[in-house]
Amino acid sequence: MSQQISSHKHTTQSSRIHLPHRIENISFVIFVCLISSLGGFLVGFDTGVINGTFDGLYSVFGSNHIASGFNVTAILLGGAAGALMSGMFVDRLGRRSLLIIAANFLVISAWGAGITDSSIGFILYRMLGGVAIGVLSVITPIYIAEIAPSRYRGGLISLQYMAILLGLLSASLSNDMLLNIAGKSTELLWLDAEAWRWMFWIELLPAFIFLFLLFFIPESPRFLAAIGNQRAAHSVLIRLHGQQKAASVVAKLKLSLPFTQQPGFADLMQEGRGKIKHVLWLALTLAALQQLMGINVIYYYGAVLWQGVGFSETDTLFINIITGMVSIAGCCLTLCFIDKCGRKPFLIIGSLGMTLTLGLMVYAFANAEFGLNGELNLGAYDWLALISANVYVFFFSLSWGPVIWALLVEMFPQRMRGLGMALSGCTLWLVHFAMIRSFPLLLTYIGLAETYSLYCIFTLCSMLLIFRYIHETKRQTLEDIHRF
Repeated sequence: MSQQISSHKHTTQSSRIHLPHRIENISFVIFVCLISSLGGFLVGFDTGVINGTFDGLYSVFGSNHIASGFNVTAILLGGAAGALMSGMFVDRLGRRSLLIIAANFLVISAWGAGITDSSIGFILYRMLGGVAIGVLSVITPIYIAEIAPSRYRGGLISLQYMAILLGLLSASLSNDMLLNIAGKSTELLWLDAEAWRWMFWIELLPAFIFLFLLFFIPESPRFLAAIGNQRAAHSVLIRLHGQQKAASVVAKLKLSLPFTQQPGFADLMQEGRGKIKHVLWLALTLAALQQLMGINVIYYYGAVLWQGVGFSETDTLFINIITGMVSIAGCCLTLCFIDKCGRKPFLIIGSLGMTLTLGLMVYAFANAEFGLNGELNLGAYDWLALISANVYVFFFSLSWGPVIWALLVEMFPQRMRGLGMALSGCTLWLVHFAMIRSFPLLLTYIGLAETYSLYCIFTLCSMLLIFRYIHETKRQTLEDIHRF
């Protein structure tokens, strides 16, 4: 009896000792993930800040450059280049090092875009910022996935997309604040600089904060293990997960077998067959589909719908806030339940919801009329199109927005992860660019309803793809996940 009491006391004391240690580890993991997710905030801010600067850019660079749209879309090509370049260095320099480099690029880009008086200079600075956001879009989910406990991994990776949405919303609010102070984006503000220049310089504050905080987070333990730095990897794992969990992860990583040579494109090919591995084809298809569904067409050209309902162009801020809040609401649900319900159910529900809402939009557009000046008149179907568009945004932010990044990074084994994610990210940014540039042409040659019909077909295809080829990955360690 006394032995049982003694054993019980020992167990109780042991629980009291280890429970705070476990909480402290989880707190540190969340702290690290929040810092790395600040990169997502900058991705959203950097892509969204351009929307308030059109008048200023027109006044400095002239109509020819603005009409070409390249000042606006240069960042997307930079994103594709940055994503591809990250694959070349992620297994050489490490995850944390690339985050630091990207943060420096964003600082230079934000300052340069505001100070330049040359259209070429502006495009180069914006492309440099694009390279940074391309790197961040690839490296951030890899980094979070490699440090997060499996039971929280999906939600923590989804923090990046939530941060992107908050960055987009913050850019709109920041631009509006500066416009209210200056009156116009072309008016002088502080230090005798126009307001549109300050719209870019405001980004310097979060960029410097991000750069500073990156020096307080560790390198990915899985990267350290892969390059043979076993002691450092084990030390980081203890800080993140505690002694017992660290030992388990170390055993699965097989730290005694680091990379004998750097991963290369040969790792993406089937041995002896000269064909790309199935998992890469699947990842590239998923990345392309995320953009082919038309989400960024809704974001970029959604104001047309609001004007068809009766809102004026001056209500752009209100439009952006409503869209941003709807997106954030969808992503919040994902953060809360993705690790309980899994990735596959969210993707299926999202695809189904987007297919239905896009179908309703197609029906509304098929019955629309255009005025003499090309303005959209939806007639009795105006609110149907408007509500459908916002429900579509909600379903995207619930599913394919955040979940696709978690699924992509989980699909690849350690040796393929960097290059596979880089190619997937590059594909995503290139298709994003193509979608934005092609929408006006599709609108002219085949019509609005037909264009949205194409997006609806892609969402339907996405649902069939998820049903057929995607396996569930929730609560599995990266080493235990059944490969695709």
